[in-house]
Amino acid sequence: MNRRTTLAGVIALTAGLTLTGCSSSDSNPELKVTGAFMPQPVSDMAAGFLVVKNSGGTSDRLTSVTSPISDDVTIHETKNQTMRMVTSFEVPAGGELDLERGGSHIMFMKLKQQPKQGEKVSVELHFEKADPIKVDLPVKETTHNPKKQ
Repeated sequence: MNRRTTLAGVIALTAGLTLTGCSSSDSNPELKVTGAFMPQPVSDMAAGFLVVKNSGGTSDRLTSVTSPISDDVTIHETKNQTMRMVTSFEVPAGGELDLERGGSHIMFMKLKQQPKQGEKVSVELHFEKADPIKVDLPVKETTHNPKKQ
C-alpha cells in the first residue's frame, strides 16, 4: 500500500505539473493508435507494432493485449538486444508509446491461424485508466519496416 500511495503521489504531482496552463478537460488520458501493422508471420509466432499517442494531460499504461488469433499475447521490450516480457508500458501525458521493430513490441504465440499479407488481425489494447481500444493490424510483407516520420 505504501508503494501505491507513493506512486499515486508521483502521478498526481506529474499530472499537476503537466496540467499547468491546460484546461481541466485535458486531465484524462486521450489515446489514439496509429501506424499499426503485423509483418506476415513465418512460424506460429508473430509480432505487432503500433504507436499509442496520448494527447491528454495524464499518463496511462498499456497493461495487456488480447486477440482472437492467439490465446497467448504478451508485450515485450528489447534492451541491449535482449527481449523480455513486461507487465506494462507507460503512455506518457502529451507523448507516445512507440512499439517498433528492434524495440518494444507485441508478441503473439501459438497462432491459431497464419494471417497472410493483405489481411487484418484484430487486437484489443487494455490500459490502466483509459477504455480498451480495438485496432486492426494490417498484415504486411515479412520485411516491412516503416520509415520514421
